[in-house]
Amino acid sequence: MKHLKNWFQKHKITEIECIIPDLTGIARGKIMPADKFLRNEGLRMPEAVFLQSVTGEWIPYEDLFDVDPAEIDMQLCPDPSTTCLVPWVEEPTAQVIHDCIHHDGTPVELSPRNVLNRVLKSYEEHGLKPVVAPELEFYLTKINKDPDYPLTPPVGRSGRQEVTGQFYGIDALNEFDPLFEEMYAFCEAQELEIDALTHESGSAQMEINFNHGDPLRLADHVYLFKRTMRETSIRHKVYATFMAKPMENQPGSSLHIHQSLLDVKTGKNIFSDQKERDSKTLRHFIGGLQKYIPLAMPMLGPNVNSYRRIMPDNSAPINVHWGHDNRTTGFRIPISDKNNRRIENRIAGADANPYLAIATSLGCGLRGILEELEPTPPVSGSAYEHDFSLPRNLEEALREMEECEVLQDLFTEKFVRVYCSLKRAEYDAFFSVISTWEREYLLLNV
Repeated sequence: MKHLKNWFQKHKITEIECIIPDLTGIARGKIMPADKFLRNEGLRMPEAVFLQSVTGEWIPYEDLFDVDPAEIDMQLCPDPSTTCLVPWVEEPTAQVIHDCIHHDGTPVELSPRNVLNRVLKSYEEHGLKPVVAPELEFYLTKINKDPDYPLTPPVGRSGRQEVTGQFYGIDALNEFDPLFEEMYAFCEAQELEIDALTHESGSAQMEINFNHGDPLRLADHVYLFKRTMRETSIRHKVYATFMAKPMENQPGSSLHIHQSLLDVKTGKNIFSDQKERDSKTLRHFIGGLQKYIPLAMPMLGPNVNSYRRIMPDNSAPINVHWGHDNRTTGFRIPISDKNNRRIENRIAGADANPYLAIATSLGCGLRGILEELEPTPPVSGSAYEHDFSLPRNLEEALREMEECEVLQDLFTEKFVRVYCSLKRAEYDAFFSVISTWEREYLLLNV
């Protein structure tokens, strides 16, 4: 705490946002005076915070045999390495991401950060160190106060909307220069390790790349970036959305996860063999992704909207084929030298919780290594010519996940049960809504 006290004094910090990511990725927590935070008197929140859905509703305790209905508290432990400014507020404020533990000192199974840490501990036990580099897509849209109306692209500096996508368009990026300049300033103030910004193929669709590094740190940075991007956009009177498929006739937004493995003893990338080719470990990792990702799809496609993105010829994979420098596949091996050989998982949507998405990709890959699973042959043409092998909707995906004992072992049985119950409640809430399409085509025709 002494180091934090000096940091707080340097930046004249008066308030602390004590935050945790919930299962959806929403920031939950408490705001307290800096002096009280430094006294380290202990911060508590009910474990039930992880039972709240994206709609704000609570799933019933009676459905969950392993969640205490007394709404017992869990302890929040600050991770000092996550301390950073909240640069968009007037009062000098810091934010600190917290870990959640039970009173006996064991990790809270429902905490997304603990889920990722559990997977990383398994890698450590096998002498391996994973490295990841996320790429996150999102849309800018006009402010939309009525959810019954479709989203539309925002007006840029020219005073005009972007009608068609400008893939890698520099001038299209420059339309929103003031917004992105402030976004970069906010990210720098938080020491977020972002890299290149590009325009994607959708109208006002962007992609931000993150530097490669430690999976937990990168998950923190994606989590904080989402919050930063939404806040910056509102300051410039537009929305930033990480919905997987926000507009009907536009491509969806993804969270691509580049991942490689290092041998802890040698520091070498073990996805390359001695002849600088794809190693057996790389193939086994892909074998694990192919076998288990379809069963863990609710972690990569967590919302009913997620499955609208997974369509042929629409910049998103529909199956678990793999290939070299092939963007139609679920798993792509980019062109690289032996030290930078990696696997790009292209299946996760931008709406995924980054902790859970990274944990799932690394966890499924590790199972492939341990089980020595062989992948299918690589695809050299379009993977869209092959059949779907991913779930087509959230209900189907949840059914697969609930029945998979390997995922219960990977993430704990309690987590799988609660997570699937939460997402099933969200699916039921969605299914109870009668859509415009149904009224338009069924009202007088059936």
